[in-house]
Amino acid sequence: MEIPRDSAGRTTPLGRLIWFILLAAALFSLYLVLHPFTPLSRLDISILDQVQLRRATHVLLLLVAGYLITSQLQAARPTIGAWVFALLSLPFLYTFWVPNVPGVDIPLAGKLMGSLAWALAVGPNLLPRLRRYADIAAALLAIAPWAYQVRYYEELVNRAVIPAGWDMAMSFTVIILVLGLVSRLLGPIMPSLVLLFLTYNMYGQYVPGTFRGAKNGIDLILGKTYNETEAGIYGLITGVSAKYLVYFTILSGLIGALGLGKVVANIALAMVGRTPQTPGRVTGIASVFMGMFSGSGAADTQFVATLTKPLYEKANYDKMIAAGLVATAGTIALITPPVLGSIAFVMVEILQISYLWVVIMALGPMLLYLLGILTFNEFYTRKAKLPPVGADIPLGKRYALRYSTIFIPIVLIVVLLFLGTEVATAVYLASLAFVLICYLDPTLRPAPLAEAMQSPAYKVGLPLGIGLAIGGALLPVLAGWDLGNIPILPVTLAALGLLLGTFVYPAAAAGKLRGALLPIAQGLVEGFRQLIPIGSAIVAANLIFGMMVITGLPSKFSIFLGQVSGESLLLATLVTAIFSLILGMGVPPTATYVLTASLTAPAIIKIAAANFQGFGLEPQQAVLAATLATHMFLFYYAVLADVTPPVALSGYAAASVFKTNPILTGVYAARVALAKYIIGFFFLLSFTGTGLLILPILQNLPGLEGWLIILERFFFTATAIVFLAAATVGYTRRPLRRWESWVMGLLALALFYPYPNLWMAFIPFVLGLLFFLRGEGKSTASPQAAD
Repeated sequence: MEIPRDSAGRTTPLGRLIWFILLAAALFSLYLVLHPFTPLSRLDISILDQVQLRRATHVLLLLVAGYLITSQLQAARPTIGAWVFALLSLPFLYTFWVPNVPGVDIPLAGKLMGSLAWALAVGPNLLPRLRRYADIAAALLAIAPWAYQVRYYEELVNRAVIPAGWDMAMSFTVIILVLGLVSRLLGPIMPSLVLLFLTYNMYGQYVPGTFRGAKNGIDLILGKTYNETEAGIYGLITGVSAKYLVYFTILSGLIGALGLGKVVANIALAMVGRTPQTPGRVTGIASVFMGMFSGSGAADTQFVATLTKPLYEKANYDKMIAAGLVATAGTIALITPPVLGSIAFVMVEILQISYLWVVIMALGPMLLYLLGILTFNEFYTRKAKLPPVGADIPLGKRYALRYSTIFIPIVLIVVLLFLGTEVATAVYLASLAFVLICYLDPTLRPAPLAEAMQSPAYKVGLPLGIGLAIGGALLPVLAGWDLGNIPILPVTLAALGLLLGTFVYPAAAAGKLRGALLPIAQGLVEGFRQLIPIGSAIVAANLIFGMMVITGLPSKFSIFLGQVSGESLLLATLVTAIFSLILGMGVPPTATYVLTASLTAPAIIKIAAANFQGFGLEPQQAVLAATLATHMFLFYYAVLADVTPPVALSGYAAASVFKTNPILTGVYAARVALAKYIIGFFFLLSFTGTGLLILPILQNLPGLEGWLIILERFFFTATAIVFLAAATVGYTRRPLRRWESWVMGLLALALFYPYPNLWMAFIPFVLGLLFFLRGEGKSTASPQAAD
């Protein structure tokens, strides 16, 4: 999804317009962090002060920029999925024209506008030649629901249950435009799922059995979707995109535009040295480092694959093993603190907990996931007798130390979160820190700026920058503006003053201004561009969430899950894990989490809380621990969908670089670090299993007892991962026979289980160690690589 260019590679006029819209969208989002501390906050500007209107503006920017970009993309041929999406939209369109309850009056002009939106959103999927002009028209039409929301916001809130005719027309328009954009960017499955929920809301009375629903009028559905504050399209989950994700994608965009990705990769290379295991180790470590900055699985997979492919080829790795390792490692970005992925922020909003809680709970699974990758790589390289490889240019520990400054912003995020600072503020300041670090470091700053810094103007620029920085820092203080707990406005003005004087002035004097500032602007543009597919999917997920609130479907599904599992925690988690993985084959991880959290979490929490009370916890403590463990379980399995065939987005990203079959790459990615599919179950099967999440144990058992449980769980789980990797590869210190691999695998499964008696875990532990006692003898046949 690139900004359009002509045949000569130049940005087209429409491309330039899109570029400026994306830049304005990023700057608008960044300004919202500063707004409460600026004089404009006293003017009562609705789109800056009202949460609902800020979210509506965010959705508008996603739609306008998204449709303008897709208007320039080559349209694919109509697929079966596109026809299914079109057919599923017909009941919604029909009920909009012929309401399913009496007394609904939508003006003809409103119906025509809604129908135009439907034609623009759905039509080009079936008639690709219409895409260019239809998408431009859709971008313009998206302005109408936003302008109506801004104009009548206060009245809309008061008539959510009984909406006016134009309220419903605007609601239909924005819903169908969001679904159309999602279908173009992510395929037809997710928007089709939204339409299924909409149809169920309107005609659920015809569904037999447990899932029989009530008849909800089109007026109720459209009114609550558009007019409601938290349950509507501009609700809680949409707020995740506007409140959290946009800042992380901007951070990621800046890192890419400033060229820090290569530095991160070189640091990983410098850390591992020259060994047969270097390609896999660099893959794992670089994926963790990139995950600290971005939280995008497929994007990180693409980057790491491009970086490490030459290393894998030099070391003679099996191509499928290499692609599987990279695909698996790339997905680690979604569970790597402090950024994590969009699911973490949805969890924060749904549970109303601190983001720092999620960061702490994600740390253990991330380390264990990484251990699974590294141990598989270790056993594979030993079995295959691969040669040592390393970087073409020697990179020592000094290189890693020299550029360790790029991790200062990440540390800043963690410290600020620990101090209770809002996530947006922490990430905003980290982005500012990245820019300052890159521009202050002579080896990191843009080449045109480095040339300009050699000019005589720099001698004036440095004192000018220091003076402007001091003046910027003092201005809000002297003006008596609200500084807040974190003086973000003085810091921003000081940083801008330093940049203007020290760098912008010399660059302008040397005629290098555009080249000096372009990386920052390009980073902002790229950051918001990266958000568009994720953000639009989150808005669609908010629609699903809102539909389920209306129908009460979660309670019905909880009854169904309880009946299927027989109130067995193991069966309930197994059914949910399979449901999550199947669902993830067609929809993004965020939507998978929203659906599973809404439908299955209540039943699992109830069963798990009863289980945890057997450990001696009070009911309230047991419910909190069960809630955290359940949602982390759902988070974890929603992430795994990104690497599970047949869809496996990370698998496709790796396959595109290694030139392998995407489906087969997904299969190999599933095999690599096989333990990743098992770890999540043991968050829930007993209270001691939550030791892998750290927080639930320390909340209920502070002190030595709690830490002993945590250490015990990590020790035996880590050992189980090592055993399982050895079983999968078929190698310990020697090649394993097939029956030995099966026995190792069973012993690994036995070690994963959180036994009530600590000594029971030592039985499979000791038995497993027996397979490591004997090394490879001289008479051993030359081993084959893992297949």
